[in-house]
Amino acid sequence: MELWPWAVHAYGRPDVAAAALALQDDHGQCVPLLLWAGWARPDDPDLIGHAVSLARTWEAAAILPLRTARRGLKAGLPGADAASQQALRAQVKASELEAERLLLGALASLGGSGGAALEVALAATATAWGGQVEPAALERLSRTLRGVQ
Repeated sequence: MELWPWAVHAYGRPDVAAAALALQDDHGQCVPLLLWAGWARPDDPDLIGHAVSLARTWEAAAILPLRTARRGLKAGLPGADAASQQALRAQVKASELEAERLLLGALASLGGSGGAALEVALAATATAWGGQVEPAALERLSRTLRGVQ
């Protein structure tokens, strides 16, 4: 299965979104990158490093600015009616999702060896991304992704 449909299916499974967003919000991880790792199961450090570099570029240029704008619009801003602001927020959210889809497409083009166990691929990718990640947080994502076809 191609990465984008796999990621949509995986993210829609029980507890996957919560586990992935906890890694993003509490540990500074990149959800599309982790989903790629779960799909590609990379075991080559150079491939993982290239994927991290690609994801960092997309995060800095598109995903984080859009996420910041979406979250800023959630509380509402003075001078415009709530319905207009919610419509704008929905457009920004759609753009953020599209940026993540494009990132996943770029990551998919890197391929993957498929040789690593899910837990190993997620841990190696999270480590390469950086930051302090509690093993329990990665285990939670791994557990929710097991069996995704």
